[in-house]
Amino acid sequence: MILTRRHLLTAAAAATLVRPAQAQALPRILCFGDSLTAGFGLGPTEGLVPQLSAWLADAGRPADLIDAGLSGDTTYGGRVRIELSMRRHRPDAVMVELGGNDMLRRWQPADAEANLDAILQTAGSGGRPLLLVGIHAPAGQPDWRRAWNGIWPRLAERHGALLLQDLYAPLAQVPATDRAPLLLRDGVHPSAQGVALIVRHLGPVAAQLVERAA
Repeated sequence: MILTRRHLLTAAAAATLVRPAQAQALPRILCFGDSLTAGFGLGPTEGLVPQLSAWLADAGRPADLIDAGLSGDTTYGGRVRIELSMRRHRPDAVMVELGGNDMLRRWQPADAEANLDAILQTAGSGGRPLLLVGIHAPAGQPDWRRAWNGIWPRLAERHGALLLQDLYAPLAQVPATDRAPLLLRDGVHPSAQGVALIVRHLGPVAAQLVERAA
């Protein structure tokens, strides 16, 4: 085939169109979790994923955040569905936020740790960057609480994951008498205002995840 000037100009134009699209491709971050990730009880722009996406963009670390939150999910449920989520979304990095519902059901931390270990193993295959988001155990027996609070750093170290030890830390720092506007009526899930506070806490670590995935 003889390349004419017309062929060359067409090829050059096509290359010009493709390069910017490739340059602008954002890291795909799978946000894998329960109702806290899914934005239970909140509007489409008020949940954790949309607010975190906006925070990252404002911080100069834009990313394509994929909401894989499922209200009511447990670490066992996450273990069942993680492989399908990975195949479906093919993310560049994964944020895992699970365990709160296990605690509410008073499940044993050793079982949750085994489930999270399997989730992180699948999510991090091939060296994919990970962020593990923990949550402090609610009131209960001291030994049970200590066991729960100990699984997050252990798992993060085992899988080379970034760690946010307690997603609810900024809410816990607010005096109980002033906390009502930060929570929904159930007293468990954060309101849009509460999510905004959480995102300011989570954002810097999430930005590190985006940087690793870029």
